[in-house]
Amino acid sequence: MSFSSLFESGESARNKSHFAMLVTLAYSSGLKPEETTQLLRFKQVLDISDSDYEVILKNPQGYPVTPPNTSDERIQWLHDLFKIVFADNVMDEPEHKLLRKYATALGYTDADAEYLVERSIEIFNGHLNLEDYRHLLNKNR
Repeated sequence: MSFSSLFESGESARNKSHFAMLVTLAYSSGLKPEETTQLLRFKQVLDISDSDYEVILKNPQGYPVTPPNTSDERIQWLHDLFKIVFADNVMDEPEHKLLRKYATALGYTDADAEYLVERSIEIFNGHLNLEDYRHLLNKNR
């Protein structure tokens, strides 16, 4: 197996892991049409095949969290998680708990995860672009 094949499979595994996190969040409060639409967008962005999409939808817990390597990627993933939560403009308690759990799984300390989730809830309206999101998260810190 070539080095490039190893890299591609690592990236693919991270994308599947991330997509499974998004699916789990969407399922946590009952899958809504807006969340399904958002999942289809993420499927395309993350280059998830149709067959992998079906498998992940059936068993998102079958994919361990494989956190990204950089701080920028972690912020991107956190932003994506909030996009799926706010796809229906509502955040319920199961989603809130999963967001804290996933923020920690992405590599943030418990205190940082709590801060990032609470701060994100304050500033996130479902339509922020990534650069605005990054700026607002780091403001006053």
